Amino acid sequence: MTPTTVRATTSQEPPPLRFAANLKWLFTDLPMPERFAAAAAAGFRAVECPNPYGYSVASLERMVAAAGVAMVLINTPPASVDGQMRTGIACDPRRRGEFKDGVERGLEYATGLGVPMLHIVAGTVPEGVSFDRAWAEFLLNIAWAADVAKDTEISLLVEPQNDTSSPGFLLTTQTQAATVIDAIGSDRLGLLFDVFHAQMQEGGVSVKLKELAPVLRHVQIADAPDRTEPGTGELSWPHVFGVLREIGYGGWIGCEYSATKPRGAHAEWLTSIEGDRV
Repeated sequence: MTPTTVRATTSQEPPPLRFAANLKWLFTDLPMPERFAAAAAAGFRAVECPNPYGYSVASLERMVAAAGVAMVLINTPPASVDGQMRTGIACDPRRRGEFKDGVERGLEYATGLGVPMLHIVAGTVPEGVSFDRAWAEFLLNIAWAADVAKDTEISLLVEPQNDTSSPGFLLTTQTQAATVIDAIGSDRLGLLFDVFHAQMQEGGVSVKLKELAPVLRHVQIADAPDRTEPGTGELSWPHVFGVLREIGYGGWIGCEYSATKPRGAHAEWLTSIEGDRV
């Protein structure tokens, strides 16, 4: 099986930029079932739903169909860590069985909903576990997940997160993520490049996008340093979007930010982007 195509291969014209609303971060004044329609009303034709597991596949199918949007990304299920729900246990050697159950559940949801991408959240290095041990566990678990997904059309994604917003997170640099992808060597595995996390951790976003284009499967955006909508921080978005066009990126761009404006107004920045708005 071949992975989701995200680069232009047959035309000199760059593919249009396509934006998906992240339903964890956007339209938070509404209950989750109503956010799908709100995304459609704002002009989005796709959504990311990081944690869909509170609803059945059948219920989600109805929400998606009623709104007329595609669901393009989900995460592996969250898990309880020290009494709090965390988004990733992939590097915890004490919870390997739970991790595998979560991946299988994520693949079940992705398959049932026609979602092309499943983000396997690395998680934080557990207390009492060395970084090297956590790293080895993560590689082992990702290799297992890639093998389980080998006969599907679903891309498994790994994402670095900055250690200011996510203290103790296992993956913090793009180089680390690329190392994992190279070590596993599966066409089911690719990079989720979060522009906000990359800027906060390392900077040099445009250089890294160009370097990592061969393994790039999905992009998420928010301005730095406050994780708000583009145009509210330090990044030059015309330049970032120009680089994505330059490398021929044809995948979705997830809008994963905390809106500073009321619902219906916070996505106005999209009107200045050439190509498909969504």
